Amino acid sequence: MKTLPKTPELLSTLQSFDTFQDISPEALQWMIDQSDYKLYEAGENLFQPGQAVDHMQVILQGRYVVRWEQKGESRELGVWEAGYITGVLPFSRMKEARAAGQALEPTYTLELHKKHFVEMVNVSYELTQALVAFMSDRVRDFTTMQFQNEKLMALGKLSAGLAHELNNPASAMVRNAEELYKKVHASPEKFKSVITMRITPEQTDQVNAILFSRIEQAKTLDLSLLEREERMDDIADWLEDHGIENGEDIAETFVDFGVTEGDLDTIHDIVGDGPIGPIMWWLESTLSLENLVSEIQEASNRISKLVKSIKDYSHMDRGVAMEAVDIHEGLRSTLTMLKHKFKSKNIQLVKNLAPELPNVKGFAGELNQVWTNLIVNAIDAMAPGGELSVHTYPDREYVRVDITDNGSGIPEDIQTRIFEPFFTTKAMGEGTGMGLDIVRKI
Repeated sequence: MKTLPKTPELLSTLQSFDTFQDISPEALQWMIDQSDYKLYEAGENLFQPGQAVDHMQVILQGRYVVRWEQKGESRELGVWEAGYITGVLPFSRMKEARAAGQALEPTYTLELHKKHFVEMVNVSYELTQALVAFMSDRVRDFTTMQFQNEKLMALGKLSAGLAHELNNPASAMVRNAEELYKKVHASPEKFKSVITMRITPEQTDQVNAILFSRIEQAKTLDLSLLEREERMDDIADWLEDHGIENGEDIAETFVDFGVTEGDLDTIHDIVGDGPIGPIMWWLESTLSLENLVSEIQEASNRISKLVKSIKDYSHMDRGVAMEAVDIHEGLRSTLTMLKHKFKSKNIQLVKNLAPELPNVKGFAGELNQVWTNLIVNAIDAMAPGGELSVHTYPDREYVRVDITDNGSGIPEDIQTRIFEPFFTTKAMGEGTGMGLDIVRKI
């Protein structure tokens, strides 16, 4: 970094910037007279983390990049060029730099020490006002950028989770559709034996009655592993004794639907020895198709519920006005969206939701951001196998939501800082330090 002699062109350069267009030449010349004219070569730092900020820096020419260091990793926040003002400004509370500013090319600056700010108010109120307005814009733009970064990071996490959640039912649908195709197009000889067998309508009705009773019973069937194995052995033996091939495969399907040896004896008594083989194949095919269709339906329902949760979470197609918000609906959709995070760390979720909790007036999408940030922070800080509880209840004229975990807690030495913007204990890329600040503002 070099300090250069000032030139007459500095005034016209300042006047070309939007911030100073309405400022008198006398006021701008006063600022030039009190400032240092400096050159930063490419690669040199205009400022760095922890450095005391004592000067206002007006970028006259060149560009510099701002990088934020966090736990040994660096993230680029943006590139600024001629016309931008960095450093301390009038009435700013900035004490030290939190990021590093590095010149990308030869960068010329005009640097005014903050000790001149009091005099500036007397020299030109308009200049002071312009710099304060720039500071307000700078804070707003930077906060908006960080807010967007936080939202994009949250969206990335949710997208990864949704991809995982959607992959399971989608894969199940593809797998079952392929199996269904095989079933429909398999064994034409067996199909011929079914359509040519001779049984009466009464016999068909009796067999159908057993079939449909087992399909209905399967919804509530709950066999232990031992019971299941015993039934499979018994049914496989029965099928083998009656000369039916592939008894083990058929037995597995029958056991899934609760078919017993007694059912098979009853069917045998109804139809006799002749058509018993085709009847068994037809029963197994019908039950297998029922099972495949049921699994496809369940998988499609899961996808439908996930899509609904996304819409509920983001509140797509909703207006921007405050509305009556169902707290439980928002919590449930948020928990659905974060299901993958609970699974990844084997965390048990305990829900204690008050019945008939009144709605509150607010912005549902913003409240969902609150639930997301609090729950994600809790999960990230918990050891695998922990427990997280969500408790809702009325509290006088308010609704209270407690989100509690059994993690290690927040160390005392940082408890006063957790709501500070950009403060985070997470590694680079895992958090921006804006989550709890956003929660507090909402």
